[in-house]
Amino acid sequence: MTIETDHPEAAIGARLGGETGPAANAGASFLVASYEVAERTVKKFVRSPQLIVAGTAQGALFLLIFRYVFGGSIGHTGSLSYVDYFIPGFVVTSVLFSGMGAATGIAEDLQGGLFDRLRSLPIRLLSIISGRVAADSSLLIWSLAVTTFFGVLVGFRVQNGAAAAAAAFGLCVLYGFAFCWLFIGLGLVAGSPQAAQGISFLVFPLSFVSSAYVPVATMPGWMQAFASHQPLTYMSDTVRLLTEGDAATDLVGQSLRSSLLASLLWSAAIILVFAPLTVWKLRRS
Repeated sequence: MTIETDHPEAAIGARLGGETGPAANAGASFLVASYEVAERTVKKFVRSPQLIVAGTAQGALFLLIFRYVFGGSIGHTGSLSYVDYFIPGFVVTSVLFSGMGAATGIAEDLQGGLFDRLRSLPIRLLSIISGRVAADSSLLIWSLAVTTFFGVLVGFRVQNGAAAAAAAFGLCVLYGFAFCWLFIGLGLVAGSPQAAQGISFLVFPLSFVSSAYVPVATMPGWMQAFASHQPLTYMSDTVRLLTEGDAATDLVGQSLRSSLLASLLWSAAIILVFAPLTVWKLRRS
């Protein structure tokens, strides 16, 4: 039976075992509970068109500023045009914009009592977080697609074939999935949407101290040591090598295999660190 109500917390609670009677004691399975949480999150986003418009406009404005305001004065990209250098890094770092939204959203759910309602049901606690991560990861695909579309409009071209471009896009989704755990954890720590937005914004400057927008070689020597080995640099370089091929190899200074391995290891490390911490924080919230 489908339950429709103006209160999504009540509806999701009913579907996951909130009814009275013997059937309610069994609760929902892990997959069903995760799906319901994910569905509720996606529906909430889709029914808030202002979020879609604002998020799309924000990404487009940043892209245009870097492409046409700063792009003309930035060189040192070798045989690779700046737009072809910049767009892969911008697409990778756009996961931070989406992650900031995830942190704010989970803080809103926490403050609004949704998690209290879900924890009172006979479902696994992990399903609450996994559902939220799945929803935010699926919404990230939309964000990445829109960002890539605008990148093509301003002149970005893939030089290494459609298969490599598809692989690069899939890697961006993986990176976003990893960062979702980080930002959801930050949202739980913050406790309120305003604090979550402020705390998550502290991560954003990492995108500037990386190879996302400019080559690391152009930075001061003391900064290069950090910029060369942080995750966004490896992730940006991997996507750049996949999409631009030989033209990016000389500029990046490492092979696709080593860059890909490093970016995958960073993604795994972020998940392994922040997934348990996020679940632990939810238990104590």
